[in-house]
Amino acid sequence: MGFHEFSSPYDWSRIAAYKRTAKAAFGGMIDLSVGSPVDPVPDSVRKALAVAANDPNAYGYPATAGTADLRAAIAEWFSAARNVDLQAIHADVVPTVGSKEGVALMASLLHFGEDDVVVQPKVSYPTYEIGTQLAGAQVLKVDDVADVASWCNVPGVKAVWVNSPCNPTGEVYSAERMAGIVAAAREIGAVVLSDECYALMQWRGATNSADDDPLQSTPCALRSDVCAGSAEGVLVLYSLSKQSNMAGYRTAFIAGDESLIASMSAYRKQIGQIIPGPVQAAMAAGLRDLESVKVQHARYRERLGVLVSALRAYGYCTDMPDGALYVWVRAKSGDCWTDMEQLAKIGIIASPGEFYGAPECLRFSATASDEAIASAAERLAR
Repeated sequence: MGFHEFSSPYDWSRIAAYKRTAKAAFGGMIDLSVGSPVDPVPDSVRKALAVAANDPNAYGYPATAGTADLRAAIAEWFSAARNVDLQAIHADVVPTVGSKEGVALMASLLHFGEDDVVVQPKVSYPTYEIGTQLAGAQVLKVDDVADVASWCNVPGVKAVWVNSPCNPTGEVYSAERMAGIVAAAREIGAVVLSDECYALMQWRGATNSADDDPLQSTPCALRSDVCAGSAEGVLVLYSLSKQSNMAGYRTAFIAGDESLIASMSAYRKQIGQIIPGPVQAAMAAGLRDLESVKVQHARYRERLGVLVSALRAYGYCTDMPDGALYVWVRAKSGDCWTDMEQLAKIGIIASPGEFYGAPECLRFSATASDEAIASAAERLAR
């Protein structure tokens, strides 16, 4: 049987009426609802794309598993940015057409079905649940996946989603908590699915200084002290959408347990889930251009600081998130839709917390331009 039915409150058409109100506000609409980058793609990436435009990997069919250069770049990135030696832990990699595709197809590619259970946080990125539903498997939502007692004795658990830094809350797991999840999952034969797309966007201890180093990144599930020196039963997802503003390039990858990656790669080849050849070259350049990542990190740090201060002035109780690119707040009214209506009247669109499993909250994105963030701050402070 093919894809199963899915259901989700994650439907952007539901905020269309609020956008109409916001567009009619003085000064127009400022959209802080989606996490879509607005800054330039690094020069290194654009040059690499142009150079590779007529390579054999462009006019011929590209490699599903990635070119040798891309695979080398991924390994270099893990070493430089995540303190992970892929070879030492017997990990393999496969590029994906954006990280959302990897998330949505994960349960299906792992052959989960009717009697299988996939654990995820109650407040989380909606595609975890949608992907599990598409495979016909069962979703188990828990308050905190690091509380392993909430899921380790549940019959049928086959996988556990971890998201650190978290979209939408910004929560960051310590290495110790992640190691506990990996150990507990292994005991019951479950796979740890670690979504680390915001790994280089961490703000704990940020000083608002140009000296802040994004490569002091959050713990990786494939780091030796987390995975006990082995990639067995661990899969990590990463994307260049945020670190390099490459959302439109659809550049991401899965890394981890080599046997699981081998099986996924075989299926991906048959269904044509392959990154175009020139884009693979651009992706390799993006992974190696860590200086551009530092520039982008500084931009987001500044925008988040401005946004947090403005939301406080408006009456929300919030602080700088530990990680990711969003400010997560409890609705002043207690209901996200009521707050959405009030914010729309001053032209600001947030993302309703109901999309992420928390209808009493809202998410504000810092991926808007400096000008848009400054304008939003001015309106919120009035």
